Amino acid sequence: MAVLFSLFFLSCFTLLCFTINTTSLATNSPTITKPKRLVTQLIHHNSVYSPYYNPKDTIADRARHAIDSSNARFDYIWKEIQGVSLETDDVRSSAIPETMHHGFMANISIGSPPVPQLLTMDTGSSLSWTQCQPCMHCFTQALPIFNPPQSATYRLLPCSSPICHQAPSMICPASRCEFELRYGDGTVVCGYLGTEKITFETSDEGITSIPNLVIGCAYDVGGNWRTDGGQSSGVLGLGALVTSLVKQLGSKFSYCFGSIWNLQYSHNQLIIGDGARIEGPSTPITIFGGYYYVTLESISVGEKKLDISPKVFKVTKKGKGGVIIDSGSTLTYLPKAAFNPLKDEVLSLMDGLVQFVGTLQSSPCFSGFIDRDLVGFPVVTFTFANGVDLALDVKSFFYPAEPNSFCMSVVPSTTADLTLIGVLAQQSYNIAYDLVGNTVSIQRIDCALLE
Repeated sequence: MAVLFSLFFLSCFTLLCFTINTTSLATNSPTITKPKRLVTQLIHHNSVYSPYYNPKDTIADRARHAIDSSNARFDYIWKEIQGVSLETDDVRSSAIPETMHHGFMANISIGSPPVPQLLTMDTGSSLSWTQCQPCMHCFTQALPIFNPPQSATYRLLPCSSPICHQAPSMICPASRCEFELRYGDGTVVCGYLGTEKITFETSDEGITSIPNLVIGCAYDVGGNWRTDGGQSSGVLGLGALVTSLVKQLGSKFSYCFGSIWNLQYSHNQLIIGDGARIEGPSTPITIFGGYYYVTLESISVGEKKLDISPKVFKVTKKGKGGVIIDSGSTLTYLPKAAFNPLKDEVLSLMDGLVQFVGTLQSSPCFSGFIDRDLVGFPVVTFTFANGVDLALDVKSFFYPAEPNSFCMSVVPSTTADLTLIGVLAQQSYNIAYDLVGNTVSIQRIDCALLE
């Protein structure tokens, strides 16, 4: 489903923000005791461990979900970057509604007593938020909605708090710190910032609770969010600004994805904190508009380096183009100047091996089975600055589209020169960010070995 800029310009703060009674909640600025690291399981929306798992979904259903959510994610990021470069350098959240119900979720609990929530992991957002009571207009979620007045540890952030003025989309119509997030499809999320104890179900140390973490309480969500409960409670922001969970808990984080098509896979994980596993070769990152950019130098198929100018992947001073490693898109997007040589090489290699059956998302599809018919197919390698390689085997470079056909997981970015490296390309890698050294490390590994 493509993301559309609609005429939805709800002024929710003028109409609603002053009607929420939170005067019984005290205000303060946070003091955080940072743990060395937090290790928590990531749950893909389609896996059997997700409360949103649908056993009736077919291979074609899952492929269509992945395409729709990836298109929505790419379209929104591109439009948001245009807004950041042309209008303002304020950073807005980038977890859009369509992505919200097809990404990786982290299981956390908020408050005292703790209330379980599933938040969608987003490396492009610097504000974590969840829906809160009393909720004026909210989407239906599977888990209970958090109610701040019932928590002994919740505190509102005042406008005088220094962190308030560093928060994305901050508004101060009164004494408390509020936010308004506008999304590419016209959705508007309104809420207020506070500090709260967040409890993580870690895979190495059991239950770990951290007080005074900044989190947004959304009480008015208007627009095109689904209402069937098939999505998470909010966003787990892993962006680069001070309000992100990463910056509050240190300056490092890493994540590891296994196969998203293996619905039984249980070893996807997220590590946050200065004890995060930073191993393997590293390449520089540049932060622009809240996103993590890398320098892609070449693409190879087997030993053959494709004839693609490095200029295709450069980001301009106005933020156009460039290469983003993303946690929300399933597919990988390349500008046509890079996609076409890659597609032509793949078609040449497939000639006589499997039957071409058409295109999906303008990317070639073939009859057959990935495991059976692509034994010996060369690895496709993305090479970044410092000679760091991201090698895509057949299970990362192709995906099943029907019971007896498969397609390339790399598609053309038809409306922009932006390159977006999606989740399929990152399968079986530990991707580790160091925001002090401004690097990302890429290590091929079985995620189960990190536990």
